[in-house]
Amino acid sequence: MKQLSLFINTSKPKAVEISESLIDWLEKKDFKVKNRFAVEELKDIELDLMNSVEFAICLGGDGTLLSVARKLAPLNIPILGINVGHVGFLTEIELKDLFRDLEFFKTGKFFLDKRMMIEAFVKRGDKVLSSFLALNDVVITKGPFARLIRIKATSNNSYIDTYPADGLIISTPTGSTAYSLSAGGPIVSPNMELLILTPICPHTLQNRSIVVSKDDIIKVQVFAEHQEIMLTIDGQEGFKLMPFDEVIIKKSENYTNLIRIKNRSFFDLLRLKLKEPNGKSY
Repeated sequence: MKQLSLFINTSKPKAVEISESLIDWLEKKDFKVKNRFAVEELKDIELDLMNSVEFAICLGGDGTLLSVARKLAPLNIPILGINVGHVGFLTEIELKDLFRDLEFFKTGKFFLDKRMMIEAFVKRGDKVLSSFLALNDVVITKGPFARLIRIKATSNNSYIDTYPADGLIISTPTGSTAYSLSAGGPIVSPNMELLILTPICPHTLQNRSIVVSKDDIIKVQVFAEHQEIMLTIDGQEGFKLMPFDEVIIKKSENYTNLIRIKNRSFFDLLRLKLKEPNGKSY
């Protein structure tokens, strides 16, 4: 009997509704749902509760999966995402195909999609204040003020540029289809390992996204007159930065392992998900 944990976005009524029939199906198919958690409680969940768990299933959207991925990455537990959200770039199963696709999962007809993650460290003076793990991106932004900030970026201590901008996105290939894409960054196949630096609304004609090696260590320092500068992790966790704080970003040793059932390429997914309202692909 294979043991798994179930993570439910309880803010979505459909996810809560589906969870009962999902648990019933899993138990009839010789799975043991060792524990179920509300995603909203993730920060308080002890990792010891995951002992002997072989898989995780999350009911929600991409945001739900991002939260679960950051929590479980140190344990290397594969994640199966069931989409109860909107776009669903990371989740694998749509509700209309739920139990049909779960049959493939039951019989082991799936593969693991290994995704690079990044770590960020906030340094103030000589002291490291906090560290974070991200699957999509790390973003430094100006906060609510309608004023530019200046962001100095280096790669392996080599000066890149100082951006007068609303902010700077440091993205993984997985995050290239998220905020970075909206800010004009490139789309990168998620099986690659690299870092993407994309300025947000730069007040210059020359600043563009830069792609650097997975082995590069990025250092970012912020200069601003106000004190409402924010560091955000996957758009979900926040840390208030002070002027002259330094953010260090590098590739993490952790990976997110996503369970894949459908035999579709990344480009198939792009055409399916990045459509205009009239149904035409970009």
